[in-house]
Amino acid sequence: MRRALALLLVLLVGPAAAQPVTFPKDTVTVETAAGAKHRFTVELATTPPQITQGLMFRRQMAADAGMLFVIEPPDNSVFWMRNTYIPLDMIFIGPDGRILNIAERTVPQTDTPVPAAGLTRAVLEVNGGTASRLGIKAGDRVRHSSLP
Repeated sequence: MRRALALLLVLLVGPAAAQPVTFPKDTVTVETAAGAKHRFTVELATTPPQITQGLMFRRQMAADAGMLFVIEPPDNSVFWMRNTYIPLDMIFIGPDGRILNIAERTVPQTDTPVPAAGLTRAVLEVNGGTASRLGIKAGDRVRHSSLP
């Protein structure tokens, strides 16, 4: 019975659950227009398997943590919350390192498309409510080695 349930789970959620990938860690700083600097310890998602898995199946995340998805080449990104259990703020970052838009407190476990407001170089996902709590807004700058 356990094997049948495990096989069913793999078939339902796809290869991301079958073979979890690992993520290197780094830091990202968000500089607000008000002059504040907020530093996050992030996991980097740069490969297709890492981008596909993202924060799926996580039950919690530290307040100063997140995941940075690096999009190469930049595109008009659309994300969703499939198999993601914690609400997230999705911070879409343009090719110039500035925040395009923020999808705040996205709804866990949904396939509802969450689009960027333009050409996207990266997406920073943090705990839901973080952007509002820290005053992070569109136009603020994100600093990371993958961004200008």
